[in-house]
Amino acid sequence: MSIRTRLQVILLKYRRIYAMNGTKYLLDTNYILGLLKRHPVVISELSKLNVTTEECSYSAVTRMELLGFQGICNEEEAIIREKLDYLTYLQLNREVEDITIHIRRGRKIKLPDAIIAATAVCFDLQLLTLDQHLSTVFNTLRQS
Repeated sequence: MSIRTRLQVILLKYRRIYAMNGTKYLLDTNYILGLLKRHPVVISELSKLNVTTEECSYSAVTRMELLGFQGICNEEEAIIREKLDYLTYLQLNREVEDITIHIRRGRKIKLPDAIIAATAVCFDLQLLTLDQHLSTVFNTLRQS
């Protein structure tokens, strides 16, 4: 079985699981930061899409990036943890790893961004990000 066929089989399995729980969006690290800072573009897009917290998720990489920020104070950490508690957490798994490898072999992209894009692809979620390069990579993957 080719890698592409194997990925398609894996994706079908995981997409069914997350379609049932109502998760529709994967929020990138910079998008969550934009939400916390009430960035006008983020607030406008969420409003336009009529997004609810139950429809949103975040990846393991986003959690590490947000909470692993050097110099984060206790108050900031508490705010981030509280916000994340309302969203669905998506762990790394073998399928996300395989898709990440596929992405990295085909294009120039930072590993954390590739993992985030792979997570969105694996779980068939719309990626919400302020990173134009990541958005372009993700949209290319969705079309293929």
